Amino acid sequence: MQTLDLIIIFGYLIGVTLFGLWFAPKQETTEDYFVGDRNVPWWAIAASIVATETSTITFVSVPGIAFAKGGNFQFLQLVFGYMLGRIVISLLFIPLYFKGELQTVYQLLGERFGSKVKMLASALFVVMRNIADGIRLLLTAIVLTAVYVAFQPDANADYVTVGSIILLGAIMIIFTFYGGMEAVIWVEVVQLGIYIGGAIAAAVVLINQIDGGFSGAVAIASQFDKFDLFDFTLDFTKTYTFWAGLVGGCFLTMSTHGTDQYLVQRYLCTDRASRASLALLSSGAVVLGQFIGFLFIGVLLFAFYAPFNAAEYAGAGVANSGVPATFPFVGGDKVFPDFITKFMPTGLSGLVVAAIFAAALSSSLNSIAATFINDLYKPFARDKSDRHLLKMSGWLTLIIGIVQIAVALVVMKQNRSALDQALSIASLFNGPVLGVFLVGTFVKRANESAALTGMAASILLMLCIKFATPIAWTWYVLIGSLTTFFVAWLASFIFQKEVIND
Repeated sequence: MQTLDLIIIFGYLIGVTLFGLWFAPKQETTEDYFVGDRNVPWWAIAASIVATETSTITFVSVPGIAFAKGGNFQFLQLVFGYMLGRIVISLLFIPLYFKGELQTVYQLLGERFGSKVKMLASALFVVMRNIADGIRLLLTAIVLTAVYVAFQPDANADYVTVGSIILLGAIMIIFTFYGGMEAVIWVEVVQLGIYIGGAIAAAVVLINQIDGGFSGAVAIASQFDKFDLFDFTLDFTKTYTFWAGLVGGCFLTMSTHGTDQYLVQRYLCTDRASRASLALLSSGAVVLGQFIGFLFIGVLLFAFYAPFNAAEYAGAGVANSGVPATFPFVGGDKVFPDFITKFMPTGLSGLVVAAIFAAALSSSLNSIAATFINDLYKPFARDKSDRHLLKMSGWLTLIIGIVQIAVALVVMKQNRSALDQALSIASLFNGPVLGVFLVGTFVKRANESAALTGMAASILLMLCIKFATPIAWTWYVLIGSLTTFFVAWLASFIFQKEVIND
């Protein structure tokens, strides 16, 4: 990498910060700060959904999935479930979001069950989202570390990673603090173009540096079964199978895109359900194309680095084989950043790194602040003015940003795939939340006590499954949501009888 690359990278980071400051005068009320006064066009929301769903984890980790030993295209089975989940959300949930002036999706639970259920669901979202986005911040810092080490080979990578986490976290805080949700959405529109352009540029460079070009890479990938797509085995311990992808992926999307404030808040920035549905469904087609493209980049990286030519490859990933854990790249997450910083031409390298940062700065700080203010703070501050709530939102944005920085610092020593970590954490708590939304929709007799019983049982079961079983995370949301649903349904008979007896 050269000086031009650094100018591009830091120019982008400065530009994002200034963009947030430019939106600051528009943030006069919490309605402005949290939902952009509900006047954002559907196509911008669609681009924002894609940018949010993609993130740095996708940009870096998905190529690593195809690159890794034994890796292939079976990840796409999960994406098919993503597509099905979008259809269900458009039919089942989105019409509910526009029956009132909501600022968070959990307010629906408050109207249906009461404040306790709403606050529990909100608290689960706050915890889960901070952990998942702390991991995303770490992954972005790894890229910035690779950039710095390319200029200063003798630098201590751990120290640089810590500094990078703090720098990127500070930029994210400043941008979101001043710009609010509308600034986040419009920056994500720009980000979508930047990182798609960066990915295409990286793919073109890779093809030109591989012997035999694209056809040569395809031949190598075919030899190692990289294009295997379907696995129809019903094995609950395997992450990527057809059934885990279609069913588990559908329920995962129903939770992340249908009951998770991080994405639902984007729908609330438009003024009608039809536009929100159009944004969600159109984003699905783009996401499918994206994942296919990123997996192909992983195949190109596999052909370029050719780890299979090394004598250690046969024992890579095998216990007690004597092969270092760093061969060929830990978890696959570091292979794409390595290529970008060492082999991309000057200028293009800076563009692709800026693209990774673009994907990283899809901030969740505003969504978490909206949830905390509306669902966890307002019930105890009913007499507070909107101006006071707006001021508190800013302070919360600062505090939440610091929390995510702390999470990134804590998990930076782990070698597990960042994509796997983030999705498993999200799946752990999204199941109970999705389940209580389904209870509210389909179990008319269920009251607050039944809903809380269902959620509590689901949370306990999911923690047991997470730490005491080999069940793959792709099944977490399905198990968690169905547990909530059926326990709440059974409990509804008990609590209804108690009410009658009283």
